[in-house]
Amino acid sequence: MINLEEVAALVKKWAREIGDLQKEKLAKKNFKVKTKSTKTDLVTEIDLLSEKIIREKIKAKFPQHNILGEESHYTDNKSSYTWVIDPLDGTNNYANAYPIYAVSIALKKENKTLMGVIYLPELDEMYYAIRGKGAYKGDSKIYISQKSELETALIATGFPYDKNDSKINNLAPLNIILPQLRGIRRSGSAAFDLCSVASSRIDAFWEFKLKEWDYAAGLLIIKEAGGEVYQTEIEQSPLLIAGSKELVSKLRQKIEPIYINT
Repeated sequence: MINLEEVAALVKKWAREIGDLQKEKLAKKNFKVKTKSTKTDLVTEIDLLSEKIIREKIKAKFPQHNILGEESHYTDNKSSYTWVIDPLDGTNNYANAYPIYAVSIALKKENKTLMGVIYLPELDEMYYAIRGKGAYKGDSKIYISQKSELETALIATGFPYDKNDSKINNLAPLNIILPQLRGIRRSGSAAFDLCSVASSRIDAFWEFKLKEWDYAAGLLIIKEAGGEVYQTEIEQSPLLIAGSKELVSKLRQKIEPIYINT
């Protein structure tokens, strides 16, 4: 039986070590950048190094566990436990020295996320949650915003890497939703946005085409902070909405008809 409190303490230590490494490398601005699926889909050698280190730590401590990471292959050890890691969420930001990026690590058993940790190196903010035990920023318990009206809400979103070629590029929802909001934010890091929702810095969030490593830790943190999460697919494109129950419902009502009724 895994002691999740002990695992969370260990993973927070790992995340901070990786975040410190990323800050150090960024300060020197001495790293290579490559493209993946599109010219806007970047990977740096720091992404690869960070994932390599995290994988090594997991393998040393939990050699039988599966590992799903953004930058490497899926390690399938036929375990009921799977680690889901995004070693550097916000690579485009990082490559441009824009100081919003995150280390995101989650542990699942079967299809249930048991623990999630997100570290924001430039802000030195550590977020984590254990299933059924609440969500925390540092040592302080956090809760989502209780706002229910779009007109008073500050909401975050993002755009997919194939926005130039895909119908599901989030521009249509943005054009409809933006005029009805108090404000909108686009950070470039889903992990940052999800932590911001969990800690009520942002009232709600929506985005298309996120991968599991983008949100595995963040969704648990939001749920443990009292938030609502809605996930569906529109034309084979995943959609994620998070926030208060009322705001999630209102965002659904704005977004889904755009695609479903056309």
